[in-house]
Amino acid sequence: MRDATSRPDAARLPWARVVPVIGVLALQGDVREHLATLRDCGVRAIPVRRPAELDTVDAIVLPGGESTTMSRLLAAFELLEPLRLRIAQGMPAYGSCAGMILLANEVLDGRPDQHQLGGLDIVVRRNAFGRQVDSFETDLRVEGVPGEPLRAVFIRAPWVEKAGSDVEVLAVVPAVTSSGAAAGAAAGRIVAVRQGTVLATAFHPELTGDGRVHALFCAMVDQII
Repeated sequence: MRDATSRPDAARLPWARVVPVIGVLALQGDVREHLATLRDCGVRAIPVRRPAELDTVDAIVLPGGESTTMSRLLAAFELLEPLRLRIAQGMPAYGSCAGMILLANEVLDGRPDQHQLGGLDIVVRRNAFGRQVDSFETDLRVEGVPGEPLRAVFIRAPWVEKAGSDVEVLAVVPAVTSSGAAAGAAAGRIVAVRQGTVLATAFHPELTGDGRVHALFCAMVDQII
């Protein structure tokens, strides 16, 4: 029987499907939630804290958290430049909330000492939806995610102010949220994008138990490795 297998077995059985190894940046943020959701998608998911661990993965997830703290920790743990290089070389990457900020080429209202990984030709605004008390949820249709709209959780979230011509817009905030409230200034703002091998959302799919965004990312990884 030709089961899915890990890399060493795949070398012995060339017809076997390679199971991707997807890392989750484990310096700060929603690490456990991303790991659990990825494993539910059938991939091998491991935390990444050191360059040697980064070397073992096929793709990376940058979790929600605090983007400036994460950027400083990337430098402190000597992951900043290796991760920048891997993403520039085409390693698939997915960022949720703070992860989207790190992947953006430009950030508005960022701190002067904040580091960017790049990979997405977008301009994002930090905390665009407001403070923690302004966090909200709504149902959202995301291009490439089949089925019913997914529940999107926004917590001190960014939004995309500008997207380059090579960036595919996957989701925008509806004019009226699923609770019936007007979205106001957030209406029509871009909250999910893809550019080549890089995916990002302003919301947190890892917090809802809905694995469809992670499944989309895993499918992207499968196309590469």
